Amino acid sequence: MIEQLDELYREVILEHFKHSAHSGELPEAQIRTRGDNPLCGDEVVFYLKMGNGRIDRVRFQGKGCAISQAASSMLAAALEGKTTGEARQVIDTMKALMQGEEPDDAIDLGDLEALAGVRKFPVRVKCAALSWNVVEQGLKDFSTQQTAPSTQATEEPSQ
Repeated sequence: MIEQLDELYREVILEHFKHSAHSGELPEAQIRTRGDNPLCGDEVVFYLKMGNGRIDRVRFQGKGCAISQAASSMLAAALEGKTTGEARQVIDTMKALMQGEEPDDAIDLGDLEALAGVRKFPVRVKCAALSWNVVEQGLKDFSTQQTAPSTQATEEPSQ
């Protein structure tokens, strides 16, 4: 049974790696965030289009191993339609899963659950975590921009 589950998870990972529905650029994105793993060469750029407090669309571009690119594809799919708070919950849940914790059943991870087996290979956890860390930083930067006071000078009306 375990072997069949491992095989299914491998198939899900390979499918996301080879045929991501979320690959590409998103010119109208409010969030554009990038990161890399200099130890292995994985690179990823995420584009998130926001609307009404939700993540409307997600796209990514990247190069690297199957784990890093599949994780990016899975994360992109999991985040669409979520609020930024829900997105942070997904990211936190994935980080906990990589540390051996069981995921909260209330959090829908979708295909991301297929990455649970990566924790058996500690050197590959960074490959999977790259996308989560990049999106997490992008959401933090976006939140900071949204709450920062405007730095534009206002002109006084002429008298």
